[in-house]
Amino acid sequence: MGAADVVPGVSGGTVALLFGIYDRLIAEVRGGVGALARFLKGDLKGGWSRVRSVDWVFLLTLLAGIGIAVVVLVGWLRTQIEENPVEVSAVFFGLVAASVVIARREVSEWDLHRIAVMLATAVVAFFALGLRSGGIEDPSTIVVVGAGSLAICAMILPGISGSFILLMLGLYDFVTHSIDERDLGTIAAFGIGAVAGLALFSTFLNWLLHHHRDTVVAALVGLMLGSLRVLWPWPAGEEGLENVSLGQPVSGEVLGALVGAVLAAIGVFVLTGLARRFADPEADVTSAPRLHPR
Repeated sequence: MGAADVVPGVSGGTVALLFGIYDRLIAEVRGGVGALARFLKGDLKGGWSRVRSVDWVFLLTLLAGIGIAVVVLVGWLRTQIEENPVEVSAVFFGLVAASVVIARREVSEWDLHRIAVMLATAVVAFFALGLRSGGIEDPSTIVVVGAGSLAICAMILPGISGSFILLMLGLYDFVTHSIDERDLGTIAAFGIGAVAGLALFSTFLNWLLHHHRDTVVAALVGLMLGSLRVLWPWPAGEEGLENVSLGQPVSGEVLGALVGAVLAAIGVFVLTGLARRFADPEADVTSAPRLHPR
């Protein structure tokens, strides 16, 4: 899950589902959030009761694995982004494009309302991202906390990753650099935001998915479509994942970028197909995958 979360477009939740621990993970996270809510209300007895019901061995070993993977891989990935920006951008583009197709299949029925929501979200995201000139180099602590809150929320939603949210915000390079350099202050601020976001928004997001799931997923599909401009391999001017200006493809680089994008997309389809098979052994694998339970 940690390796998946480092890469924009790949959801750690999909990996959890592949290994058969998704439902258990969500249940334990809800238990932890419930305990925190009891403590905040002053119900110490109820809070400790909830704490004791959480499988902390499961959660802590999982978090340790995620943390180790992120720390080990983030430096290598940053090097690849600096040395091979076109190829890396193309691979990420393929990952997100494939995620769009898969998330689209999560909507049970595409009516005019949901199509309008998807198109409107895509257009707004595309042009809103165009207003940003590049990545944020020195964000304030409040911005980092907010980014952590939004990134953790993305892990709850189907079809979108926390790293992709950071890319949209222009903070992917800053956060990965901070992790690579072991900037404990930034890491702590991001972690505080993640905990706060999980505590504040997990119940609301779960309610949205339960009552308005198709509309939420339609909006997410539009968000990912519009946000593909961030991953265009040939930005005008200085190259980089967070440069949202669109340029012309460079001769001699198109074939390699196309191959990378296609292989990445195939990898996502294979992974999600396996996840569906593990989640429902009797499912028809030729039908549209529904990765997250309703």
